[in-house]
Order: sequence, then structure tokens, then C-alpha cells
Amino acid sequence: MALTSPRRTALSDQVITELRSQITSGVWPVGSRIPTEPELVEQLGVARNTVREAVRALAHNGLLDIRQGSGTYVVATSELAGVMHRRFADADPRHIAELRSTLESSAARLAAQRRTDRDLRQLESLLARREAAWAAGEAEPFVAADGALHMAVVAASHNEVLTAVYADLGHVMRDWLRDDVGPELRPENHVDHARLVAAIRAGDAEAAAREAESYAPACLADRT
Repeated sequence: MALTSPRRTALSDQVITELRSQITSGVWPVGSRIPTEPELVEQLGVARNTVREAVRALAHNGLLDIRQGSGTYVVATSELAGVMHRRFADADPRHIAELRSTLESSAARLAAQRRTDRDLRQLESLLARREAAWAAGEAEPFVAADGALHMAVVAASHNEVLTAVYADLGHVMRDWLRDDVGPELRPENHVDHARLVAAIRAGDAEAAAREAESYAPACLADRT
């Protein structure tokens, strides 16, 4: 994986591209700490200053967060996602919930019409993972499992633009859900998603849209 180039600017661009690839491919998932600067120097075979320059560039673009004394963490998987994360970090939670409801109800309607057998297997698997995470009583794994299920519903719409926009907003959505769930899972806050998956499986577009749309009002009611 060592990188070489006679020009430093070109080399810096190569390092930025390599680090971005580790992020977008999921090798370094959102929330994870990337290797330390000495480790990256060894892995890439470049000078410390080049690594530092690349990390700072990706931090400026919103993909990484440099935390003094802790390390550097992945906060987004694309520049647009990073911009959205910063732009909406302090948005009214009700507005985030309303946006989620709008996007997911449209996606669920399309998913019921366009889902493939592979999509259905993925939805069933992620639904089971979500329920297992809830049963285990651990908030952070549940947030991750819930986010993955909702992302799979949107992906099953087979609308590339809708899927890309939702993915870029995904970190904002998860932050909102993390705050809504809180540090502990409480039985009264459980929202069943089995009906949504069943409606998509049955090809019932209107039922799928209604089910997806119903989640946000319930959460909004809890905040009033």
C-alpha cells in the first residue's frame, strides 16, 4: 500500500484518496478511530507531514474529526455528508423527524413496488438484527441496527438519488435517534417495524408508506 510520487502535491492527493477510500468503503466506519499518525506513516510509506496534511484536509471536508488527546475519528462517509452533519447538527429535532418521515414514506412506497428477493432477504435479516439489539438492551447497537434497516428500506426503492441523499443525511438521522432513544432502552419507546417489512414484502405501497410515515409522529408526540 506504499505510495510514491516525485511531486509532494500529487503525493498528498494520493494519500487523501487512499484515506477517503478507507472511509467510503467501510474499512473505517463512522464512529471509528482511524490509525494513529505513526501507523499511517508506516502503512503508506510517506512522510509524517504528508499524512498530517491529508488528515487535516479530510477533517476540513467534514469526513474526520481530530480530537486532541483522543485520536481522529470518522464522522461522515462523503464530503456532502460531512457538510450536512455540520449544517444540521443544531437543527430542531422536530424538523429532522419530519424530514425523516417525508423521505422514508416516499422510499417505502417505492420499495413495495420495486423490491427484489435480495432486498427482502436483506430487510428480514436487518429486522431480526434490530430486534435482537433491542432485546439485548444496548442503546448504541440498537441505533446502528435501526439505521441500517431504514437505509435498506430506502435502498430497496431503487431510486439512486433518493438513496444517495438519505445516505448523506444518515449521520444526522442517527444522531437524532441516539438522542431520542437516550442511554437506556425503555419498553414504552419500542416501535415495531415488522409491519413495514411485511407491507413491502406484500407489495402494498400505500400501507408501506403509511407505516413509515407513522414513526415520526409517534416520536414527535414523545417530545411534546
